[in-house]
Amino acid sequence: MTVVDAESRFHVLAVDDSIIDRKLIEMLLKNSSYQVTTVDSGSKALELLGLRDEAAESSPPSSSSPDHQEIDVNLIITDYCMPGMTGYDLLKRVKGSSSLKDIPVVIMSSENVPARINRCLEDGAEEFFLKPVKLADMKKLKSHLLKKQQPRKCQPQIQPEPEQRLEAPPAQPAHRPEEALAEVTADGATTAVSDCNGSNKRKAAAMEQQEGLTPPESTKPRLSNSSLAVET
Repeated sequence: MTVVDAESRFHVLAVDDSIIDRKLIEMLLKNSSYQVTTVDSGSKALELLGLRDEAAESSPPSSSSPDHQEIDVNLIITDYCMPGMTGYDLLKRVKGSSSLKDIPVVIMSSENVPARINRCLEDGAEEFFLKPVKLADMKKLKSHLLKKQQPRKCQPQIQPEPEQRLEAPPAQPAHRPEEALAEVTADGATTAVSDCNGSNKRKAAAMEQQEGLTPPESTKPRLSNSSLAVET
């Protein structure tokens, strides 16, 4: 969809009691590719919007009159100084309606009165244009139209992933240098004792043999020759 096609979908309601200013606004809006409906009073604008002026409530509207047909409006641009209902009064009625309060309202005036401008902007007007209105002013309407028409996008809520806790391996008992040294010392001591015992036994046996502590083998006494001769 092109920009021109997008802008042609927007419908602007222009309100001004001056036919010259009304025709000028209509021409500028159509040159900007907007759909335009014009009325000459605030009360007629309320009827088109589905609201009725308090002064006109006493007389029922004629169903055959095209002025009482309700229309869908995307933006309202109105003159400030008008007989009966001013542009500021129209602004208050629109912003006070639950069904129309989201429609952007732009005020125009040929009088540059700061207090009047500030009051309109504080009470909900999107812009305040000084007459004569120019084509550059019409281009400022686009941002307000797009802002109101753009749907709100719901941001998907990203659920945080659960933190994966890494279980620490069971702590291994730390070997103390003193314990390791004690074990080595104990093993070495046991081996040394056993070796010493065996060596001592061998040494003792050797010493006994050298000193003659071991009893000699028993021998029979020998008979001398003289004793043998006597017996014979």
